[in-house]
Amino acid sequence: MSEKTPLLHYRLSEASCSEAPAGVLPVPPSRDKGQSAAGPRRGPASTSQPKKLNTFFGVVVPTLLSMFSVVVFLRIGFMVGQCGLYQAIAMYVVAYFIISMTVLSVCAISTNGALDAGGAYYMISRALGPEFGGSIGLMFFLGNVCASALFVLGLVEAIESTFGMPEDGTLPISPHQVLPSGYWWSLLYGTAVALLCLLVCLVGANIYASATFLIFLVVILSLGTVFVSFFSVRPHNVTLPGSAFLPGNTSSPMARFTGFKLDTLLGNLEAGYVVDYTTGRMMNFATVFAVVFNGCTGIMTGSNISGDLKNPSYSIPRGTITAVIFTFIIYNLLMVMAACTCDRVLLQRDYNYLSDINVWHPFVTVGVYCSTLSAAMSSLIGASRILYALAKDHLFGRVLSPAKRTSCGGNPWVAVLLSWFLVQLVLFAGKVNTIAGIATIFFLLVYAAVDLACLALEWASAPNFRPTFRYFTWHTCLLGIMGCAIMMFLINAIYASASIAFMLLLLLLIHYLSPTSSWGYISQALIFHQVRKYLLMLDVRKDHVKFWRPQVLLMVSNPRTAVGLISFINDIKKSGLYVLGHVQLGELNTLPSDPLQSQYDSWLSLVDHLNIKAFVNLTLATSVRHGVQHLLFISGLGGMRPNTLVLGFYDNNPPEDKLLGLVLSSSGPRDPEDQQQQKPFHFPSLRGDAATEKSMDPQEYVAVIADAIKMLKNVALARYFHDFQRTRALSPAEKGAGVYVDVWPVNLLRPDSSSYVDTCSLFLLQLACILNMVRTWRRARLRLFLCVEEGRSLRGTKEKLGQLLKELRIKATVYTVPWDSQVALHWQRQSRAEKRPLDPAQEQQELEEDNQEEPEMEEEEDEYVNSFPSNGARLSDDYLLAVNRLILDQPCLSPAVRFLYLPRPPADTRRYTTYLRQLDLLTLNLGPTLLIHGVTPVLTTDL
Repeated sequence: MSEKTPLLHYRLSEASCSEAPAGVLPVPPSRDKGQSAAGPRRGPASTSQPKKLNTFFGVVVPTLLSMFSVVVFLRIGFMVGQCGLYQAIAMYVVAYFIISMTVLSVCAISTNGALDAGGAYYMISRALGPEFGGSIGLMFFLGNVCASALFVLGLVEAIESTFGMPEDGTLPISPHQVLPSGYWWSLLYGTAVALLCLLVCLVGANIYASATFLIFLVVILSLGTVFVSFFSVRPHNVTLPGSAFLPGNTSSPMARFTGFKLDTLLGNLEAGYVVDYTTGRMMNFATVFAVVFNGCTGIMTGSNISGDLKNPSYSIPRGTITAVIFTFIIYNLLMVMAACTCDRVLLQRDYNYLSDINVWHPFVTVGVYCSTLSAAMSSLIGASRILYALAKDHLFGRVLSPAKRTSCGGNPWVAVLLSWFLVQLVLFAGKVNTIAGIATIFFLLVYAAVDLACLALEWASAPNFRPTFRYFTWHTCLLGIMGCAIMMFLINAIYASASIAFMLLLLLLIHYLSPTSSWGYISQALIFHQVRKYLLMLDVRKDHVKFWRPQVLLMVSNPRTAVGLISFINDIKKSGLYVLGHVQLGELNTLPSDPLQSQYDSWLSLVDHLNIKAFVNLTLATSVRHGVQHLLFISGLGGMRPNTLVLGFYDNNPPEDKLLGLVLSSSGPRDPEDQQQQKPFHFPSLRGDAATEKSMDPQEYVAVIADAIKMLKNVALARYFHDFQRTRALSPAEKGAGVYVDVWPVNLLRPDSSSYVDTCSLFLLQLACILNMVRTWRRARLRLFLCVEEGRSLRGTKEKLGQLLKELRIKATVYTVPWDSQVALHWQRQSRAEKRPLDPAQEQQELEEDNQEEPEMEEEEDEYVNSFPSNGARLSDDYLLAVNRLILDQPCLSPAVRFLYLPRPPADTRRYTTYLRQLDLLTLNLGPTLLIHGVTPVLTTDL
């Protein structure tokens, strides 16, 4: 597929796609039938295997069978007998309120694009990203495993109720009770039923779907006989099963079916919790709700097999809503009729009472067997499909890779086997009511995640989230989440807490170990939404010096030579904006396309590799100067704009590729050629010496500095950072020695200046202090060097500066440095220049310089200090080298980094080259050095 093919985002992303980005549909004509199905699909017709299941057979019937299953035949009486009719109806109202909110979210997500195999996992993962999708998907898989085991045990319970011999050794009531009873016998029967489900699932979902409608007819017929029996069967006594009597219970072994009587209804209105005869535990509202809620968990059955549906986006909403409404009506009718016709003892001690009061007992028995077996197979198939989808997405690496294997017909047989094995392990729990709590919490957690996915999509206001199902709002999503969370902790706070902790652990595991997906992350949409809102609230008119922080634009010519500087500036930004800027020379009207778009991936990979917090801003310009101007004008947004420009120093040091060595060292010992091919960086290689690498001359370089100062941007020139490594810089050569950061807050190109407390000096102090506040730099000590001449009060000057540092809360050691000999060299040069006769041309030049100086004499001392000296051309090399030697000869070890005062560039552009040469001599061989010029106040002593 051509990269220039127009693309239209119209559906949720695929789990994997080899020919085009996931979730993208090509506009050109439809593909041939023989084309790989791995590519992007236009619709169901483009798949290699047509989907056969429609809304009724694919969603309505499986959902109804899964929701009826155990509860409708075996637990309706249990619920009314324990809770009473009032609380039973309240339970179903709460349960159906929760699932209704979730159904609305499912309908919204499923109608926003094409669905694939995995159901709820697919919805959550494509909406919330792989972390949430993978963790919730695994929880949903475990929930389906527990549900399958629960339905299997429900079937075993029904079999033992009909054919099982009494466990207490008494004589069987019916001649059909021939099967041995007990825990291990129940486990054996459950294993046999699970094996039957396994065989059906191994053959494939098509056989199950073919038999589903027949099973559905049987279940509906059984329910029909139940409703008829309430009206047609005469009142009679019912013999309770022997297992219903606990040790020490002397109650009568008989209970009564009274038919419709007001007294019976009044006796069943209030709650009457007793011990559950199958588990021996006392029941309460939460434990009963956990059992009952399993009758509502089948709402995801249709979405679980979404990969086998003809039109999932159409079928899932309509089929699921139809099934939910139908089951809610049936459940409430059954509860009312049971409360009106059966006394409390019958409901509490005979869970198979519907069979005992039926016009023909086998009707209910067959209905129970069919519904529970169908639900068990449905849950097993759903679990295997979820596991297959998880394995196909590679979220858990090689752990689940075997589950990707499928048969010739596309059936994931390995996933089916793994799911069956886990179901077999859960069967050891032994009882339906024991598993019900765990399964319910898993499902509630999944439902909450589906609501969260829909809520996030709605809150993100993404233009591509426009589902055809519109009967939902963020209020319904939020209510669903709150309802699920509350019921989880009401059922079992320990299980709920453990499940959430397990989910968070999986989330972190997937976040750090899984590869980056192309599904799209809802977190990015939410972050964009919130950032835009807060950027609008960030008012530049309310800026205050107390809350100033550096917001840095670092200009990088080639990242291969600037790795050390990029990492260092990341330390000095103090949670401020950090932008990596780059200018590529060229004109867009002479190029076929924008050459910068293909470079962003390399720059962003560099940011990730260096583990820095920075943005990337690239521009195309005819000159570097114009490009820097562009970036200073347009970088940032709202109140977040760069206030400090950092440039590498203009010198002739030979360039070195530090990036390649960094990649090799972080990847381990590998072949450099292979590493060069696999690295994610595609920056220009270094072709020669420094002169051939430069894209501008010294004149333009100084002009960039002058432009930034005119735009009221602080400027920093970084020299000797090409080989900077923070770990090495913070590890002194001598054991026990300290690490220092030196600050020289005097304009060394203005030896006649005596002011130390100007804007630029304070800016140096602020940046040094900020660096010292970074966790890795806290062990470094600040040293402030005070240059003084003879005849001045050294003590007074030092005390005055110390008091200022105290008021500014800056911890630094002040050193006084005599520099009489260096200043003397400067004045000697001035004296010789005054005695030297000038020719007419030089005299005219000096006159022009004097005329330029006249307005400067009226400026404040601050402007005088940080300006380039008018006699800059007369600063001798001897003076500059002497000052350079003065800096180098300070006692103690060399500092990790030096901060020096950077004066303004001269107003006369003809002196730019001289200005740069003087800076070069001043900083020669000083090691990592920042020449800094500040134009804005950054320090205050006020609260």
